[in-house]
Amino acid sequence: MTRPLDRLIRPKSIAVFGGKEARRVIFQCDKMGFSGEIWPVHPREEEILGRKCYRSVADLPGAPDASFVGVNRELTISIIRDLSARGAGGAVCYASGFREAVSELADGDDLQKALVEAAGDMPILGPNCYGFINMLDGALLWPDQHGMLRIDKGVAVLTQSSNIACNISMQQRGLPLAYILTAGNQAQTGLADLACAVLEDPRVTAVGLHIEGFDSLESLERLGLRSRELRKPVVTLKVGKSEQAQLATVSHTASLAGNDAVSSALLSRLSIGRVETLPELLETLKLLHVAGPLANYDISSMSCSGGEASLMADAGVKRKVNYRELRQDQRQPLRETLGQMVTISNPLDYHTFVWGNREKQTAAFKTMMQGGYGLNLVVLDFPRLDRCDAADWITTCHAVIDASKATGANAGIVASMGENMPEATAEMLMQNGVVPFYGIEEALAAAEAAAGIGEIWAKPPPAPLLKTASGEGDAITLTEHEAKQALAAHGLPVPKGVTADTAEAAAEAAQNLGFPVVLKGLRVAHKTEAGAVKLNLASRDAVFDAANAMAGVASGFLVEKMVGKPVAELIVGAMRDPVAGPVLTIGAGGILVELLEDSAILTLPTDDKAIREAIAGLKISKLLDGYRGSPKGDIDALVAAVASAASYVVSNASIIEELDVNPVMVLQAGDGVVAADALIRLRKNP
Repeated sequence: MTRPLDRLIRPKSIAVFGGKEARRVIFQCDKMGFSGEIWPVHPREEEILGRKCYRSVADLPGAPDASFVGVNRELTISIIRDLSARGAGGAVCYASGFREAVSELADGDDLQKALVEAAGDMPILGPNCYGFINMLDGALLWPDQHGMLRIDKGVAVLTQSSNIACNISMQQRGLPLAYILTAGNQAQTGLADLACAVLEDPRVTAVGLHIEGFDSLESLERLGLRSRELRKPVVTLKVGKSEQAQLATVSHTASLAGNDAVSSALLSRLSIGRVETLPELLETLKLLHVAGPLANYDISSMSCSGGEASLMADAGVKRKVNYRELRQDQRQPLRETLGQMVTISNPLDYHTFVWGNREKQTAAFKTMMQGGYGLNLVVLDFPRLDRCDAADWITTCHAVIDASKATGANAGIVASMGENMPEATAEMLMQNGVVPFYGIEEALAAAEAAAGIGEIWAKPPPAPLLKTASGEGDAITLTEHEAKQALAAHGLPVPKGVTADTAEAAAEAAQNLGFPVVLKGLRVAHKTEAGAVKLNLASRDAVFDAANAMAGVASGFLVEKMVGKPVAELIVGAMRDPVAGPVLTIGAGGILVELLEDSAILTLPTDDKAIREAIAGLKISKLLDGYRGSPKGDIDALVAAVASAASYVVSNASIIEELDVNPVMVLQAGDGVVAADALIRLRKNP
């Protein structure tokens, strides 16, 4: 266990080791008004930037809270060992040439292990990282330029990438940045642990993570729980893909449950928002800083142009945000304020009849903001300040501020093009509780993410994630009959069936079951392609002939009663994700698996409510609900079937590698479901 990170990220004393980079750290701390002690350590220099130099860790006047170690990789290990022994609070390891460079430097991995061992229980960031910026206290273990200013309250942004951290520090969007922290190789301390530490700072309002890979599932789960407890939202930009599990291509589950889809499901379960771009991350953090998670996905939009109203409407099509219709009690007040020529709708084009009139604009905005929307937006692109007069635009800003304060509603001003909002205006809006959004797409992405967090926070906290290591040894694939019997023991309905070794025995089994039947070849991966499936066999001779025809590819036969025509076919599967462990997949099944790309991921354990919500979110749910007068499917039985599959996976979590039940045939309401095919791969200990 490492010691808490408080001393490191909120230091009262800083030691710096090295030459040029160490000098820059001191310069940045002085420039930003750090009030604590700074102790340079250098083997030859007498002083650096007016401060006495010490020769070693042992010569320091005390154990520093934070240290910036800007020396070569071998010397870094020695200094870290000395700092740990001295009782220091933590250190930034600037040097590269560790695990990230193992393809070029054969000793990189060994050196990283030695670094972690040298640190012991002292927290370290990196190696291969710039460190961090704390603008609340003016403490910068940061050997470069940045674009930040001292603030009293704001958001924290964390990333593995030092260059991306530099770029974020230069933002001109009005976002108050309290912390920027980098983790580099995450040799010992990962982003989730750092995020937990900055959440505890009462001056931090929200946290943004740029994640290349999850370092610790336990830390991530702890972060989600603590975020909910403190009511401080966390949002991520997750990029890249975790290392693929070693899966044989014998089922559709692996293609549906890609690592990126699992990441989204995992983050959602933990009430951590997700966005797709850096601008979306910054705009979402602005919204979360001002308003926190939103109460719903409903938004209103107003602009003085039909073109802008159309842009807003179109941008919302691919989002979960909802331009809910205006309430009746809003329509007449808007009509009285805006005049007869304005079409009262949402998004609303209020024309220019009230342009420049703060009182009337405020009245219109207040009426819109009284509609119970999670977020109220006004589209407003500013003119160039070097060539134009923006007085009327500022009037509109104040009208939005007035309306927001009068109603207590969440409000934002959206520049359709990011360059069309001056930074000073954005800062003024933030100070007055209005979110300045740079870009329509970014604004709606922020609203969606914030509403998603609010939606999850409104539910009870989820059960702890299923934690299990994979078994060792070779994986084995059960026969279809074995797989079905294993699942049936957990309550999954399967057809009545009998196995047979010969064509004659298969024909006899069919006679006893009653016709029509299905004949399948056992231990055949892709039965349809191999000709190892025959449906609707109606006589003993038909079964005998079919069995003889597939004898060359099958090691035996499974004879089952035919299932009636289903309302819909679904797939229920599971796979072992390298980070999240076993996860469940639900989606359109049968021949539609890859064609529709219609699936949902459930992390485990799960419950009936989560299963029902996942099914309702599928495109194929329209068929289950009785599409265009067709019979409705037995959704209750489907939920129970998925829960049965989940029960099997949880019970066998340490050994299961893959589960594929496809199709699950959903019959008419009241008639249940039947698992027509099943595959299970298990990893057994040697």
